[in-house]
Amino acid sequence: MKRTYLPDGWTTLLIAICAFVTGPIAVVLYHLLLPGDDHWAHMSEHVLGRLIGNTVFLTLGVLSGTALLGVGLAWLVAAFDFPGRAWFRWAMILPFAFPTYVLGYVWIDILDVAGPVQGLLADLLGEKPAWFPNPQSGGGLMFVMTLAFYPYVFMLARGAFEQQGRRALEVARVFGYTPGRAFFKVVLPMARPWIASGLLLAGMETLSDFGTVSIFNYDTFTTAIYKAWFGFFSLETAAQLASMLVLATLGLLLLEKYFQHRKRFYQVSQSDRQMAPFRLHGWRGWALSGLFATVLALGFGFPLLHLLYWLAQTLSTELRGDYWEWLGHTLFLGFLAALLLGVTATLLAYAPRLKRHRWMGGLVALATMGYALPGSVLAVGVYIPLVWLDDRLYTWITTHTRWEPQTLINGTVIIVLAAYLVRFLAVAYQPIQSAMQRIRPNMDESARSLGYSRLAILRRIHLPLLRNGLLTACLIVIIDVMKEMPITLMTRPFGWDTLAVRIFELTSEGHYERAALPASMLVLTGLIPVAMLMWVGNREKDDGARQVAADHE
Repeated sequence: MKRTYLPDGWTTLLIAICAFVTGPIAVVLYHLLLPGDDHWAHMSEHVLGRLIGNTVFLTLGVLSGTALLGVGLAWLVAAFDFPGRAWFRWAMILPFAFPTYVLGYVWIDILDVAGPVQGLLADLLGEKPAWFPNPQSGGGLMFVMTLAFYPYVFMLARGAFEQQGRRALEVARVFGYTPGRAFFKVVLPMARPWIASGLLLAGMETLSDFGTVSIFNYDTFTTAIYKAWFGFFSLETAAQLASMLVLATLGLLLLEKYFQHRKRFYQVSQSDRQMAPFRLHGWRGWALSGLFATVLALGFGFPLLHLLYWLAQTLSTELRGDYWEWLGHTLFLGFLAALLLGVTATLLAYAPRLKRHRWMGGLVALATMGYALPGSVLAVGVYIPLVWLDDRLYTWITTHTRWEPQTLINGTVIIVLAAYLVRFLAVAYQPIQSAMQRIRPNMDESARSLGYSRLAILRRIHLPLLRNGLLTACLIVIIDVMKEMPITLMTRPFGWDTLAVRIFELTSEGHYERAALPASMLVLTGLIPVAMLMWVGNREKDDGARQVAADHE
């Protein structure tokens, strides 16, 4: 007798989440099946090769830079004690507060011919240096994106290194490994799932970025999509280019799943939770402090000072009451999206533990691909089906009732939040999934043997252990949503502006100095969730220290 598989409630929930999230992606991928128009034929023959080369070159460069900077700084702050370590341990994520496009146009002005750097060199050398590189180049773009995205890798890698404890290094030394070899052979492989999560976020952020690459005049798939859509009014060509980005991201996800196959690392000893850093004395400790201070100055300090310099020149003429309303809209969307995405990502990370089917892992991978879609294309992918649903609901309501609603879905923040759900689910999922990997499967099995339901296991066992990962995910979502520009610009209700929309309006007209006010407000507001991220990390560290002390007692 042939058995039929009937999905349970959790499997049905996972399928429903994935169906909702992948619907806009399916709308985009559907255009691969359609014949291209004349503009697509011209682009594929003359432009596509250059776009692929530029996109691959930029992505590999940013991934290399974020891996080197993020992993290197994370290991140094986890393994060594030096002056200022307690502060640098969390201050290094301050670049999170800067929107990448703001960081880009600020650094262009700093390094430009008329900027302060070349002006200082001219004063010292007597003339403008001819050897100074062009800041608006591929190298300058990689520099800015590395400074903007390395906190993804740093934050996750630092937590992984600190959670490994001393025992792994001690075992490696027993087998005769030098400290350097122990790092590459033992420590780094054990931290690879968390490092890979950070690199995936940085890579997808690079693939989907539009604002920064357009400021640097560096053609990638995203700039080509915008030109096809708004310059040539060819939505078909834009969607076909976007589908290639989706396939590229799927390839990255499948490649990482392949290398992580059957490799899971669980924390097996509570008493060995924290790594004891090695104290550096003298010039070595101060040199390390100088390294961290330099990176932090480049990614946060210098750009903030330059932005505040612009702000001082324009504040008296720019500040008006509208800015407080735009700030309120920005915070409202950030917190509402964090709540929605925190719940959804937790369910998405928990459901595959209940049913270990390979196809469920594929659904999760597909559901987190929206991060690679350009915001504007994703906005259209969400907008089309939801407006269709809005029309059907309106027809049904007016036919069967006497109520004639003014708005249902279209013209509300529902479309904005739906697009955020697709766009930022990977951002919320990765920290929660990284925390979920530390929970041993036998804990679930033991709870089931005691009669706990699956919902009770999630509520009473997983959520307390996922507390820091869940809070980290929500805070990162708040930061990213406040900085997001294309989705908000295209799907917001009429007249419902945010700080990011105001920045776009001013920078698109070349008013960089006037954009300093909304940019400064956005950066300073973003410092609040960044500070909370620091607090979460410090609390996690204190909890670990208390647990170690309790275990030793």
